[in-house]
Amino acid sequence: MTIGFSSRAVRSTCVLCVAGLLTLMPAAAAARAGRPDPGPPGGERAAEQSSPLYRSGTQVRLRHGVPGVPGVSALSWVVADAGTGEVLAAHDAHRELPPASTLKTLFALTVLPVLPGGIRHEVSADDLAGIGPGSSLVGVVEGQTYRVSDLWNGVFLNSGNDAVHVLASLAGGWSATASRMQAEARALGARDTHVRSPDGYDAPGQVSSAYDLAVFGMAGLRRPDFARYCSRVDAMFPGRNGDAYGIMNTNRLLTGADGVEPYPGLIGVKNGYTSNAGNTLISAARRDGRSLVVTVMNPQEGGGHAVYEEARSLLDWGFEAAGRVDPVGSLPAAGAPPRQGPQAAPAVARPSGDQSGWPGTGTILGVAALGAGVTALGLRLRLVRDDGR
Repeated sequence: MTIGFSSRAVRSTCVLCVAGLLTLMPAAAAARAGRPDPGPPGGERAAEQSSPLYRSGTQVRLRHGVPGVPGVSALSWVVADAGTGEVLAAHDAHRELPPASTLKTLFALTVLPVLPGGIRHEVSADDLAGIGPGSSLVGVVEGQTYRVSDLWNGVFLNSGNDAVHVLASLAGGWSATASRMQAEARALGARDTHVRSPDGYDAPGQVSSAYDLAVFGMAGLRRPDFARYCSRVDAMFPGRNGDAYGIMNTNRLLTGADGVEPYPGLIGVKNGYTSNAGNTLISAARRDGRSLVVTVMNPQEGGGHAVYEEARSLLDWGFEAAGRVDPVGSLPAAGAPPRQGPQAAPAVARPSGDQSGWPGTGTILGVAALGAGVTALGLRLRLVRDDGR
């Protein structure tokens, strides 16, 4: 596998990859050693599970005059303040359920920091191996070269499992990516999530919860690159022979497609569906200076669009009730800045007219030193000249 860097981006990319290796190697080492997930210490675990969010049924603390939460049919849901992390209301918040493609938010949180958007990669047959039958696809073609930013558009907009497979291959492989996603979930305080397939495709034992999905949504919104991708309505995706075709976000609450009214102030984040998981959705919206994140898992009534309408109802209630209810819990690390580490390069178009030439000697030495560490993760770098031609 080769990764090509433009001469313009190589300096920053080296620094990003070194930091990424420092971030990823402990998780990879733990996975190789087969260490069990220790979870929180006993006292902390007991405190967590005494929270109302671990109780069954709907949890809400209404003050006088505040309307009750709307009746929705989802098996599990959460309404939280995306700024403070306070959970305003929830129903079976920690119930473990298949997440479908909402799990791609955790994939993005794990992989975005180590794959800058300007990297170009020629897709191989191995990159596309093992895609599950019936998967959603954006149309990645073997033998064609894509920017990483194009592939992220395919993940966030078209929920393309083919794009996830290629990005996971670039990040060290399918199993290694799943292990890192598991470690990232635990680092974020999301303990209901068990990753088996990084694209969210149904797999035995793969579960998450409305609580954990809210954690991923809130964490994602604190990353500018994640927030940019998840709010994008449409984009052009590279096709064969240099042609490109338009793709549109499948989140109908964002786009207003198929008769679903778009939600005012919606930010994103990600929808999903499999026959086992049903419809799942992480949605975030902003109104009057306040941002909410709402997760809805597997509505039992109302058909395929019910997930959007139930999220709409919960968002409407949340904006009306915010500041007028007592929280029933909180998302972990609420209000904390993004965890330090490498930041992905902006998802920008291929640079044109780059005449800067090869990087200086110091950068070359940095790349040489990086090579051994990258090889240890199963990656191989190849510097390429990219003059925008």
